[in-house]
Amino acid sequence: MTPTLKTERLDFKPYRLEDESHFVALLRNEEVCHWMGQDMVPEADLRTAFRALLTDVYPTRRFDVWGVWWQETYIGHAEVKKTGNVDGHELIVALAPAYWGQGMGTEVVHGLLRHAADNLGLKEAYGMVGAGNTASLALCRRLGFRPVREVVGEDGTVTQMVVISTTEAT
Repeated sequence: MTPTLKTERLDFKPYRLEDESHFVALLRNEEVCHWMGQDMVPEADLRTAFRALLTDVYPTRRFDVWGVWWQETYIGHAEVKKTGNVDGHELIVALAPAYWGQGMGTEVVHGLLRHAADNLGLKEAYGMVGAGNTASLALCRRLGFRPVREVVGEDGTVTQMVVISTTEAT
C-alpha cells in the first residue's frame, strides 16, 4: 500500500474516493496542463483514471501516488513510478497554481526523494520538465538534478530529462 508521507508542512495521503473532485479540478486546470506538457483531458477520462487509482493501482501496488495536502487543503498530486519516459523511476508533481512560488514544489520533491531512497531503495530518480517551464527547471537545478537529454515530441515540443541521486539530493 502507498504509505502516508509527511514533510515539515505537507501531508502526502493516498487518495480516497472523496478526493475525486480535487484530482479532477487540478488536472483540468489549463495552467497545470500547460506546464505539465499535456493536453486537457476530458473530465470523464480523469474520473475514470481516478477510480483506476483506487481499484487497480493501489490494490496491485503498481506505483505510489498521493494527494498532497497543506493545512488540510488539497494543493496537488505526486507520484513515484516507472514510466516509458526513463530507464528508472520518475517523480511526477502537479501543484495548484495558488501554491506556486511558496517552496511547496521543493518540499514535495524532497519528500518524494526521501521516499524513493528510504522506502523504495532507489539510488536515483528522474524528472521530465518542459523546456519552457523555466520555474521548474530552476527548481531542478537548485535541488541538484542534472540534465540527461532533451526529448522532442512528435508535435515538436521539447522536454528536458533530468536525474538526481537520491542519496545526494539537497
